[in-house]
Amino acid sequence: GPHRVSSMLIQFKRRFSMAHRLRFDRDSKCATPHGHNEFVCVDLQARAGKAFDWGGANYAENFSNLKRQWHRFVDVSLDHAFQLGHDDPMIGYFREHEPEILPRLLVIQGDPTTEAVAAALYMKLNAIMAVHVPDFECVRLEIEETPTNSVILTHADLAGCTVRLGEWCHRADMSLNDLLPAGHWEAL
Repeated sequence: GPHRVSSMLIQFKRRFSMAHRLRFDRDSKCATPHGHNEFVCVDLQARAGKAFDWGGANYAENFSNLKRQWHRFVDVSLDHAFQLGHDDPMIGYFREHEPEILPRLLVIQGDPTTEAVAAALYMKLNAIMAVHVPDFECVRLEIEETPTNSVILTHADLAGCTVRLGEWCHRADMSLNDLLPAGHWEAL
């Protein structure tokens, strides 16, 4: 019969390169555009109360189905994106001089710190899961910014979060910003 697996975590890790700059603290070295090679690690879990009949396959969901759309987003959209705050004047430069770069800009409200980007990606992943694998959700997301610095968010951290870092975070598409209309972005 059905087996309850809602407490089992399934974890996926993906590497990506990024650049950003932080403008809030003008004395920080991070005010200069710079980059990191980062890892994003996500823990997925069956939604509460969901029971699965594993049958002979002995899994709740095929790993490929669980990670396909998320890994595509990370590899195609997130990798080598330039993370900027919504009011960064560099956005104006790209809009005027290199508009073809606009889809490569990850833009959020406020500074694109690892903490804020982790929250945006957590929301993005759950939007993707809701459309493609609705019986599962992300319950923990970790970004390793450097080998010595990580940010970890859990379901509880975002459960009551009312911050809207950007509308793109809540769409199951390839979007990284709201500079371009939602229809511009490929659906996942």
